[in-house]
Amino acid sequence: MKSTEKRRKGNWLLSLAALGVVFGDIGTSPLYAVKLIFHSRHGIPLTETNILGGISAIFWALTVIVTIKYITLIMRLDNRSEGGIMALMTLAMNATAGRKYLRGFVLTAGICGTALFFGDAVLTPAISVLSAVEGLEVGDKSHKALVIPIAIGVLIGLFFVQRYGTSTVGVLFGPVTTLWFLTLLAIGVSSIVSNPQVLQAIYPIHAVNFLTNHGLGSFMVLGAVLLVFTGAEALYTDMGHFGRTPIRMAWLGLVFPALFLNYMGQGALLISDPSAVDNPFYRMFPSWGLYPVIVLATMATVIASQACITGSFSLAKQAMQLGFLPRLSLQHTSAHLEGQIFMPGVNRLLMFLVIGAVVGFGSSTNLASAYGVSVSGAMLLSTCLAAVVYRVQLKYNLLLCITIAIFFICIDLSFFSSSLLKISHGGWFPLGLGAIACLLMFTWRDGKEALALQLQRQEFKLEPYLTALLKKNPTRVPGTAVFLTSRQLYAPHALIYNLKHNKVLHENLLFITVSFVNAPRVMPGNRYILSKIRGNGLYLLLRYGYMEQPDIWKVLKRLHLKHELDIDPNRASYFLTRQTIVATKQEDSRMFLWRERLFAAMFRNASSAVEYYRIPVSRVIVMGEKIRI
Repeated sequence: MKSTEKRRKGNWLLSLAALGVVFGDIGTSPLYAVKLIFHSRHGIPLTETNILGGISAIFWALTVIVTIKYITLIMRLDNRSEGGIMALMTLAMNATAGRKYLRGFVLTAGICGTALFFGDAVLTPAISVLSAVEGLEVGDKSHKALVIPIAIGVLIGLFFVQRYGTSTVGVLFGPVTTLWFLTLLAIGVSSIVSNPQVLQAIYPIHAVNFLTNHGLGSFMVLGAVLLVFTGAEALYTDMGHFGRTPIRMAWLGLVFPALFLNYMGQGALLISDPSAVDNPFYRMFPSWGLYPVIVLATMATVIASQACITGSFSLAKQAMQLGFLPRLSLQHTSAHLEGQIFMPGVNRLLMFLVIGAVVGFGSSTNLASAYGVSVSGAMLLSTCLAAVVYRVQLKYNLLLCITIAIFFICIDLSFFSSSLLKISHGGWFPLGLGAIACLLMFTWRDGKEALALQLQRQEFKLEPYLTALLKKNPTRVPGTAVFLTSRQLYAPHALIYNLKHNKVLHENLLFITVSFVNAPRVMPGNRYILSKIRGNGLYLLLRYGYMEQPDIWKVLKRLHLKHELDIDPNRASYFLTRQTIVATKQEDSRMFLWRERLFAAMFRNASSAVEYYRIPVSRVIVMGEKIRI
């Protein structure tokens, strides 16, 4: 009984924490969604019937896309409690083993979905912060000139504090976002009370008529409706941090009621005062409450942006561990929470792109023209991957899977195709960013395969190589040499070069291979395999999941203290190979020369293996080699 109460209390606390991290993006959509749905460019008159139809479309989009698709269906598909499109891709890859063409589709969908997420990660902070600061214009038109400078200042401060980690400000996330959602709910209810006929929007017939009776305008407005659920992917991506139950509790208990009641309140205001369409969210508030709510909205959008930025760090790390990105500099910002990381290079790139988007587009209305293309594309790919997992891995009825998949794919395609109309108005921006990210990931994967092919031609099996070497009685010197080898039980190039140049072999030898598995984390009991080999040598295989960070020194220290390894990691010498890639067009190459050169540039700028694998830098000896691909 006590354990049940403790579990319930823990779920409520996690739900509070999830309010800030998970629902920040979707929770700030009321700032701009309604005014963009009823924008004059759609050519839809602002009548009571159309207002009811627009609000009804919002309500049913939140119900079908978020509550049914994500909360009910997709969140059931966890990879050892982890979520996100990368986790979904690995689930589908494992389920389709031996099915070449289906695995190819799964891999392509996963990489493209990840790339589209990076495009979305640029626009979310820009449109969220800018739409919050634009509330100053409602109070005084003369403040318009201050909007962009203030928004840029807020964003620079946001990116600057990333290096300190979310734990430094995380304690504020839950309470601030809870206050934000309670404010949404309270102001929405007060507006509905003055105009209760807006509650008729719950009937789906209003949404159907709104989305079918206005020709091209109805099709165009779908691209604005999708703005109300742009943060839905975060519910699934952050499932590993909070768990399925707390996220569902937060959504059904507070977030969903607060959002749809606020949207209803904005609809009620528009029915009584159509002129408020320029900014119906801020127009609902009395003059004395305007500036406090602008401050609260700015804090909420900063939290939403924070969650999006840290989500980009996590996704980049997963892509890196799965072999789709080069090693990137990474810092852990919390001694207690493994998932809190900071990636300086990714942070700088995002900051320049976000500020460029704010300056280039100039307003949340213009940014909305670019927003949604990447979101709807990623959602469509998630639906396809989920359908594969439900059918192939979970063995659900084929007809049921096809029916449900077609239903959601048709909805996703409708939103995606509508958002494609935005390409000429700025939609090219996130699509272009996604295309570049996709190119980089495919190039890195193909380049690594080409590099591995070249290395295999120069490698020797470790046991036969040591046997032949020991027959020559090489000079042995005291101490321990640690060699990293990328292929299991193959002689590392650093060993060969060390013998060639220094003509000596250390008394004790330790060969280490770091392997990443298609799982978020590896159980402690499966972390390593230690075995003896010839020449007073040991072979250590380390396994890590794609959510984990390798730490060779830490593992060696633990094994040494447990007396499983008679090697002091602080006294050993670590031999690494630094490879220089030279792009040359070869007959068996599957890459164009320009892609080979791009891979060589990415390889050259990857972070050091010393930093990445956590090796004592003062004990490292680097051997260089040149490889042509």
